[in-house]
Amino acid sequence: MKARSTDNTTEHENTSGSSGQDLTNASTQRTGLLYVVVAVLFFATSPVFIRWSQPFHAVEIAFWRLAIAALLVTVLGWLTHQSMRINRQQLPRFIGYGLVTALHFFFYIASLNYTTTAHSLALTYTSPIFVTLFSWLFLRETLPVRKLFGILIAVVGVAIMAGFEPHYTSCTLNGQCMILGDGLALLSGLCYGIYSIMGRSERARHPLFRYTSHVYGLAALWLLPITLFFAFKHPYPLPALGAIAALGIFPLGLGHTLYNAALRKVHATYANLIATQEVTMGIALSVIFLHDIPSLSTIIGVLITLGGIISVLL
Repeated sequence: MKARSTDNTTEHENTSGSSGQDLTNASTQRTGLLYVVVAVLFFATSPVFIRWSQPFHAVEIAFWRLAIAALLVTVLGWLTHQSMRINRQQLPRFIGYGLVTALHFFFYIASLNYTTTAHSLALTYTSPIFVTLFSWLFLRETLPVRKLFGILIAVVGVAIMAGFEPHYTSCTLNGQCMILGDGLALLSGLCYGIYSIMGRSERARHPLFRYTSHVYGLAALWLLPITLFFAFKHPYPLPALGAIAALGIFPLGLGHTLYNAALRKVHATYANLIATQEVTMGIALSVIFLHDIPSLSTIIGVLITLGGIISVLL
């Protein structure tokens, strides 16, 4: 009887430990999803601030927002007493991370000069395909077939947002060439997929602010030579300067840092799928502030994308 009691106690402890671990994992996932939801609210301001930052060149905008975000995150790291130094052996890897990040932001910002906000955001957010593929290849993180189907639905939704408004026959007189802008947005999506995997792969090696400050700062350094080429060749109106400062603080310094925090707690595909709702929020803000009216197909695409995201997360 005594031995039986001991066995029952052990079984109870094992069950209790497993239950506690499940609760911890569920809590971690909820926190990660909350981070990315808040990040989306910051992301969505990006198209409006970018349009308001004219006459700055796309490279200048990307450089300054990255530099401002790096400064902000560095200050947050100091305030929270995080170790902010990386060793010499890690530097080459971070230089590569900086290049990918610089290209993502440059391609995205440049695309807005040639195509609509809806097209740019929709094609940038083909990134869940790349994130899922790279997660499997490099992190060995897989998803159930049912959830892969939901990702496909979400990507079909963004394809509908972009694909049913083709005007690719020629560029307009003011230089608006939609096929160029859409191509740049697609490249931005590819880089965003790599960027997401980078952030998740480093979660155990570097605290959040150390990782993000180096990635943002090195990305800015990649863009510095081209930025100097375009500097002082246009006026610097105060509203444009304010818009650039806001880009560094809100969608990047706060938004992308929260996104990177989410990547440490949930599968990269989940975080990236929720981040696609920058499309929905960005289009809504563009309607309010830029009078950039979406078509019926764009609205249908948004609804399909939301359905795909819900099917993956449930």
